[in-house]
Amino acid sequence: MRRILLFLALTLQLTAAVSPDFAQRREKLRGRIPGGIAILFGEKEAPEELHYAFFQEPNFLYLTGWDEPGAIVLLTPVPEKDSPKFNEESRQPREILFLPDRDLRQERWTGRKLGPLDPDVQEKTGFQMVLPVSKFESTVRSLMDVYPNFYTLAKTPGAEMLAKLSPMRDIADLRRTIGQLRQVKSTEEISMIQRTTDASVKGHLAAWKMISGGKYEYEIAAAMVGEYMKAGCQRSAYSPIVGSGLNSTVLHYSKNSRRMDSGEVTVMDVAAECDNYASDITRTLPVNGKFTPRQREIYEIVLGAQQAAMDAVKPGVAMSKLTQIARDYIKSHGKDLHGEPLDKYFIHGLGHPVGLDVHDPTDPQLVLKENMVITIEPGIYIPEESLGVRIEDTILVTKDGYKNMSGALPRDPSEIERALAHRN
Repeated sequence: MRRILLFLALTLQLTAAVSPDFAQRREKLRGRIPGGIAILFGEKEAPEELHYAFFQEPNFLYLTGWDEPGAIVLLTPVPEKDSPKFNEESRQPREILFLPDRDLRQERWTGRKLGPLDPDVQEKTGFQMVLPVSKFESTVRSLMDVYPNFYTLAKTPGAEMLAKLSPMRDIADLRRTIGQLRQVKSTEEISMIQRTTDASVKGHLAAWKMISGGKYEYEIAAAMVGEYMKAGCQRSAYSPIVGSGLNSTVLHYSKNSRRMDSGEVTVMDVAAECDNYASDITRTLPVNGKFTPRQREIYEIVLGAQQAAMDAVKPGVAMSKLTQIARDYIKSHGKDLHGEPLDKYFIHGLGHPVGLDVHDPTDPQLVLKENMVITIEPGIYIPEESLGVRIEDTILVTKDGYKNMSGALPRDPSEIERALAHRN
C-alpha cells in the first residue's frame, strides 16, 4: 500500500506541474515555421483498450507534455517585424491546444480525462488558450487568410485531414525540424533518462542473480521487466531481447522461448521506459558464470571496440567516425574459424540517439553536440559458432567527452564473472 501511495503521489506531482521545457520547445519551433501554421495531432484512444494501451505520439508529447488522447496543437509563427502582415500576425494567438469534450460514458472504462471547459485546464496543460476539438476546423479556416501554408507530420491521418480542409495549400513535413530539436536534451530530459537507465540497470542485475543452465529466456526477461516495473516505470522501451546460444547471433530476437544451456552465452538487450523516456542497455553473459577462452576472446574484442569508440566521443565528432573506429578495431583484432577478419560479423550501426523513443530521430550525417544522448553498441555475431556478443551503453555527450549513464553495470569480463560467482 505504501508503494502504491508513493506511485500515486509521484503521478499527481508529474501531472500537476507543467515543465517550462515544453513552452520553450514550442517557441523554438515557432521560429522555424515562417508563413505557415504548425499543426500536430495527438494519438487517439485505441478502439479496444484491453489490447492496446494508449501511447502518445512522441513529437506531440515533446512539444506539449500532454499524455491524453485526441488532442491537437496549433502554433503560429513568430511575426517578422518587417513583414507587411506584421500587425495582423501579431494579433493572432501564439498557440492553441484543442481537447476533446469529456465523454462520461467512455471515462467509466478508461478513466477521467481533462476537458476543454474544466476550470483548471490552463494550469494543467500549460496553454493559455484551450478550445474544444469541435472548434478546430473553424479556427483553422479563420487563420488561412493570414498564413498561407501548413506544417504538420507527413503521412499521418492528420495530414490527410488538412489536405482535405484546404487542398490548394502547401503542407510541409515537420518531422525533420522537430527531430533536430529533440536531438539535444535539456537538463530535465537528461535527468529522466538517467532515472530510466538506473532502473534498467537494476533489471539487468536481477537477471544476473538467476541466470543459469536450464532456465528459459523468458524467465530472465520477466525478472528484468518486473524489476523496473517495481521502480515505477510504465513499460519496456522495446521488446526485451534475451537470446542464448544461436539466438545470441539474431539481432532483434524477441521470442525468448529457448531453454539456456550451460557453456553458452546469452545476449540480454533489455531496458525500461519511465515517464516516457527510454534507455538502451545490452550485456552478454556466460550462462554458467564463466567465459570459455573463445567467448572471452570475442567479448574482449567487442569491449575494446566499444571503448575505442567511447574514447572518441565529444562534440563535433560525426557518428560515422565512431562507427569506423569500432569497425577498424574489430577488423584488426581476432579471426573467425577460417582465419578471416571479424569485421564482417559486425552487421549493424554503432549506435543511435535515445530519448522519447529508444531510437530517437537522427540522420546519416549526425554530428555530436553537447547534451546529446546516444548508444554505443558494437557487436560480433558468428552463427557458425552459435556465438554472439553485443555490449551496449547509453552515453551522454558532455562538453569535453562523455558520461556512461549505464556505467554502473559492469562490462569487464572478469568483473562479470566475479558478480556471477555470487549468484543466489
